[in-house]
Amino acid sequence: EVQLQASGGGLVQAGGSLRLSCAASGFSFDDYAIGWFRQAPGREREGVSCISAGERSTYYSDSVKGRFTISSDNAKNTVYLQMNSLKPEDTAVYYCAAGLLLYSDYALETPTYDYWGQGTLVTVSS
Repeated sequence: EVQLQASGGGLVQAGGSLRLSCAASGFSFDDYAIGWFRQAPGREREGVSCISAGERSTYYSDSVKGRFTISSDNAKNTVYLQMNSLKPEDTAVYYCAAGLLLYSDYALETPTYDYWGQGTLVTVSS
């Protein structure tokens, strides 16, 4: 059974940091790209970051570039999202997902991903 378990969300003040974790099981972790997405109330789900399979290339949305860092621990089948300099507009439910990334242009697109975890809520207060 494929499982993606996101954790690490919480309440933080603006300017603070959080690290999200996505623990994966039930599929060949090394062969899949892992993406982080977020969805704020009343808004569409948006891609935040992705780490590819193989070379583990990384991708970021413009809104988080320079503040968020994605990394992978293949030995633990876990992907992390280090979030620094958080802003109130980063408040959302964050989801991790796994998919076969064939083209880098689609790294932050939801149709790329086949498996989704439950979300973890990040709230940034001003």
